[in-house]
Amino acid sequence: MADRQEGHGGEQRRRTRQFEAFVAGAAGRLLHAATLLTAETRTRNPHAQALLTASLAHTYAQWDRMRGEDPYDCTRADLAARFARAAWRHHRGRGGVLAALTPQERLVVVLRLHEGVAEEQTAALLGLPEERVRAVCARSVSALRAGTGRIAS
Repeated sequence: MADRQEGHGGEQRRRTRQFEAFVAGAAGRLLHAATLLTAETRTRNPHAQALLTASLAHTYAQWDRMRGEDPYDCTRADLAARFARAAWRHHRGRGGVLAALTPQERLVVVLRLHEGVAEEQTAALLGLPEERVRAVCARSVSALRAGTGRIAS
């Protein structure tokens, strides 16, 4: 029985080390994406930090069931879903680069341009038609380039 418990403890330590290595490599980029989504600044981003913490906790809980899945993709998808569910709290930006955009526009721009997620994957993740993702992205980029502020949907 002691061997079985020791084996389980070793497996748990291995899992924890793997997850810690993932976080060490990915947390910075994921925090940047979360900060863009919440339209906070890099130096003041408590909502982005909370979103990322919750997404990383979810990834850790799912770690043993990921069988071949990329943990970065899973964490990013969870981060986007959490942001979408709580987007009403982040309607107006707090001074970040994408503050002029609506939450949906920020989601599309961050996933497509910052993260490089394919159009069809972004559409599936957000539950939108590909044409809508394409239109939102194009309109958002145009507005950001023009510096016009609010974008008509």
